[in-house]
Amino acid sequence: MPYLFTSESVSEGHPDKVADQISDSLVDHFLAFDKNSKVACETLVTTGQVVLAGEVKTKTYLDVQQIARDVIKRIGYTKSEYMFEADSCGVLSAIHEQSPDINQGVDRAKKEDQGAGDQGMMFGYATNETDNYMPLALDLSHKILIELAAIRKQGKKMTYLRPDSKSQVTIKYSDDHKPIAIDSIVVSTQHDDFAAEKKMLAKIKDDVKNIVIPRVIKKCKTSIKKLFKGDITYHVNPTGKFVIGGPHGDSGLTGRKIIVDTYGGKGAHGGGAFSGKDPSKVDRSAAYATRHIAKNLVAAGVCDEVLVQVSYAIGVAKPTNIYVNTYGTSNVKKSDSKIADVIYKIFDMRPYAIEQRLKLRNPIYSESAAYGHMGRKSEKKKLTFVNGSGKKVTKNVETFTWEKLDYVNKVKAAFGLK
Repeated sequence: MPYLFTSESVSEGHPDKVADQISDSLVDHFLAFDKNSKVACETLVTTGQVVLAGEVKTKTYLDVQQIARDVIKRIGYTKSEYMFEADSCGVLSAIHEQSPDINQGVDRAKKEDQGAGDQGMMFGYATNETDNYMPLALDLSHKILIELAAIRKQGKKMTYLRPDSKSQVTIKYSDDHKPIAIDSIVVSTQHDDFAAEKKMLAKIKDDVKNIVIPRVIKKCKTSIKKLFKGDITYHVNPTGKFVIGGPHGDSGLTGRKIIVDTYGGKGAHGGGAFSGKDPSKVDRSAAYATRHIAKNLVAAGVCDEVLVQVSYAIGVAKPTNIYVNTYGTSNVKKSDSKIADVIYKIFDMRPYAIEQRLKLRNPIYSESAAYGHMGRKSEKKKLTFVNGSGKKVTKNVETFTWEKLDYVNKVKAAFGLK
């Protein structure tokens, strides 16, 4: 029987994502001036207030209040009527030094023996149903909000838009797990106040269907474009007006959108958040590494869909396990456990090796804190940062390195694929 599967996304202006972006901007600034910084920071945002907390070990000094304000301004909270505005909100910092008890479990005399920053399990997932090897429902949910934000920032159409928004896409699948139709699309977007409520709500729905969705369709490959030609149910601002939003409408916390950050409910999630953590925390680095493995396995043709799990004990370098599930889509004459054995030989999953392989000791995390950490395009960029003393530093970095298909040939050779 055909079935339905749904994923959601939230915009950069969603309060939880505001918190994530502030936390990751702090991580980037610490790493830009001291690549060995150990960071675990959280952010709370609410009406007119930002609270920063966490543990840091670093040699640099940052103006964390200004960093937070710069992020808020970039997102678009720049008007007093939002009740959360970059220049006027309060910013309280309760960041303190990292516990030496934790640090002793990570640092080692030999860098290669660096221990995991915590215990836990991490998952990576990939599927060939999209070009970026992501689940289709989540990929479309992200694309809708990316286009909505671009339209808002361009300021030429839909000029009533405010930063906070959410989307949700439901895909109909066939018995053999192939997407055959888009069943429904939900978009809730914050907007300016207006007197003619019914008229404006009708306009917002019309604009989403006739401005936003065509821009999304234009960026899809032909097979996905065809899915938009069916009878799609649209729910646009289904509760009515959405004027009060952002941190004034709901408080936001770092790490509260981990399913949006990963695979939209497909595969699995180990429970650890990413944002606000330096790469010694395997919640982040190992989740990126397992995505890297999964994507290269599918791209190499080993399988059509795969879930990869790795787990660690705090302070121990070698993982406690590597697990693989190809959901019966394997194209090689090996069991999933034997595929896992091959992976163990190809990919060094010790924390230090992951950091080096994926170049994770660079300030590359701010961009990942909205619209997903996975499925993004790896790019080389030049970024500039300012510390608390006014010193500037420019870094040449490569973003989303875990999305590169740089191990496809090694995987093919290991599995005897052409």
